Amino acid sequence: MLTETIFRSEKLPRADRFDHWCELISTTHIPLELRSDHAAEYLAYQRVITLGAVQVWPTVYQPLHFYRTPKLIRRSDPEQFHIALPLRGVNHVECAGQTASFAPYELHFFDSSQPFHLYSTNDNGLFSGVGINIPKALLPKQADQLLGRPMPGREGIGALFTQFLARLVADSGSLTPADGPRLGTVLADLACALFAQALDAEHALPSETRQRNLALRIKAFIRQNLPDPKLTPSTIAAAHHISVRYLHRIFRNEDRTVVAWIRHQRLEHAARDLTDPTQHATPIHAIAARWGFARHADFTRAFRGAYGVPPRDYRSERRCAIDLPDAGPHPGAGGDLRDPVADASGHDR
Repeated sequence: MLTETIFRSEKLPRADRFDHWCELISTTHIPLELRSDHAAEYLAYQRVITLGAVQVWPTVYQPLHFYRTPKLIRRSDPEQFHIALPLRGVNHVECAGQTASFAPYELHFFDSSQPFHLYSTNDNGLFSGVGINIPKALLPKQADQLLGRPMPGREGIGALFTQFLARLVADSGSLTPADGPRLGTVLADLACALFAQALDAEHALPSETRQRNLALRIKAFIRQNLPDPKLTPSTIAAAHHISVRYLHRIFRNEDRTVVAWIRHQRLEHAARDLTDPTQHATPIHAIAARWGFARHADFTRAFRGAYGVPPRDYRSERRCAIDLPDAGPHPGAGGDLRDPVADASGHDR
């Protein structure tokens, strides 16, 4: 699996929790001063996933003030941007003489070279979100013009960014360390596209970055339209205003052709439904139709080719429920310390 570290404050004595949390944040992020009205017995969860030069950290914690001071900047500056995605709660930010508040799914960022004060709070309990640390060298030079401005995480490239982030965090256990740098590059490219869109300067991005971003947009389009049996390279190309030839050229760097990638995604979703205990009464032909297979015979043949057995046998052999990730402790009184991954899919709790 990818390189990960996990912190749960409830595993420590109450008196030591906040000090450990402060030290951890300054190690995994940048040196910061932290203050909280709940420091006496602090509740916090953090998972840090390392993707080469990029770090991703889903986190849940009680209301907290972060201070990045000139003194701390002089002590250490890794020259990076921190992109923040609030999921539950609000980030209140003071930076460069301006104040702003960011609600759930309003992406925003901080510059490690500039002082700021961040207050994360949630009137209903614990704050949760996902942070991304990216070296400045990987992002557009004009990015600092966006400091203090929200970037929507539910539409356009922002939605692609949050969806990719959610999938990456949810599937990190099945990925290898060798996948990390490549996924970090993809995430940085998406961040470039997000910033460029906000700056209205996508044309300034390198051609390779634009092509990778287009590939991600196309894959997101395919996933959203898998149930449509008329989903073809022609309809995909038309929806993205490119030629079919160019579409095939984009997929040259993938391990499957466009048609094969569509079939793989459909079969993967169908296999997941076949093993879902809540769908054990759903007819197999209905599941096949749900994922774009107009003819049951075509589905059976494709499924046997991919999984080695017919869908009926596959379902009977795997009638057990899919294991879910550890939901973590539920301390009550103000929230829970669940990993916020599910929230990053775009749904409020």
